[in-house]
Amino acid sequence: MNEALIRSLTPSVLAVLVRRGADFAAAEDAVQDALVEAVRGWPADPPRDAKGWLVTVAWRKFLDAARSDAARRRREDRVDEEPAPGPAPAVDDTLQLYFLCAHPSLTPSSAVALTLRAVGGLTTRQIAQAYLVPEATMAQRISRAKRTVSDVRFDQPGDVATVLRVLYLVFNEGYSGDVDLSAEAIRLTRQLAARVDHPEVAGLLALMLLHHARRATRTAPDGSLVPLAEQDRGRWDTASIAEGIEILQAALARDRLGEFQAQAAIAALHADAPTVEETDWVQILEWYDELVRLTDSPVVRLNRAVAVGEADGPRAGLAALAELNDLAPASSGRGSPMPRHTAVAAYLHERDGDLATAARLYAEAAHQAPNLAERDYLTRQAARLNALRRG
Repeated sequence: MNEALIRSLTPSVLAVLVRRGADFAAAEDAVQDALVEAVRGWPADPPRDAKGWLVTVAWRKFLDAARSDAARRRREDRVDEEPAPGPAPAVDDTLQLYFLCAHPSLTPSSAVALTLRAVGGLTTRQIAQAYLVPEATMAQRISRAKRTVSDVRFDQPGDVATVLRVLYLVFNEGYSGDVDLSAEAIRLTRQLAARVDHPEVAGLLALMLLHHARRATRTAPDGSLVPLAEQDRGRWDTASIAEGIEILQAALARDRLGEFQAQAAIAALHADAPTVEETDWVQILEWYDELVRLTDSPVVRLNRAVAVGEADGPRAGLAALAELNDLAPASSGRGSPMPRHTAVAAYLHERDGDLATAARLYAEAAHQAPNLAERDYLTRQAARLNALRRG
């Protein structure tokens, strides 16, 4: 059976049931029951209209559940009339499903899980494996999310920005289990871009493609991190880079700049440089200035300090970093700077020739690292500089 077809149809089938009046939680359960029937029956007897078959079976499953639940008597008036089997309606409500799964009432983790389940068509087991949590834990999270949005009107206007933040969270999870979440996020963002004409949707898709193009070179065979400056650019996915740049240029031409377009522009400048020495840091710094204007995020200001150090020299970068010192303590619950602040300071001090300070800061940054790969990389940087000082 074609699993890709099943996953692509799942959100539109779910949307049909919700549009007909089923609450989200009951509709999602009914669609999952229909998918089980499809797995059992389609290999021997595939339907001519796959979506129509799923809609018909899922609606019947919903009716059966609704009629057997005495607590749902109030719904009897609207479920007594079962629509006749036939081709699925041409109306595509998938966009509304995106909005529902990224509803502001949901926590980010719940919105991500619900999006992967309802829009992405992943199983609870697959999502649990991807996020390295027990399946029962993920099932509870999804169930709570479904209950939270069950009373939300399906035809309410949605917030594109919230949907994009959820999709970017999915993308940044990368790969674990048997699901490539980065590729899944790109697929879902493509699907969204086909349904809503918004430059920030295009900007996010471009950003994902440009970052994903470098994926094969981000780690060495032993799993250690490879920084951008040391990556083998000959192994970057040039087709994804070309597509990302084309999508970005079309979005920027609309003159409605947003955060994801600016981030994609920075990624495009990195991807377009044949060598690290040919990186256009002056233009990258200009884009970071735009990002600061759009977001005023401490993380953006931290990245901007690196760009300042590359464009105007390490002393200028350290001065830009110093402007963040008042913000840093509030960004961490452990009395340490915001993530990567110390690592950036170490890098800029090394560029400035102060190897002793840089080595000390690399060691401090290693203790603050959020994962083992970053800790190992920063520890190696500290050891390298200490060896240089002794030699």
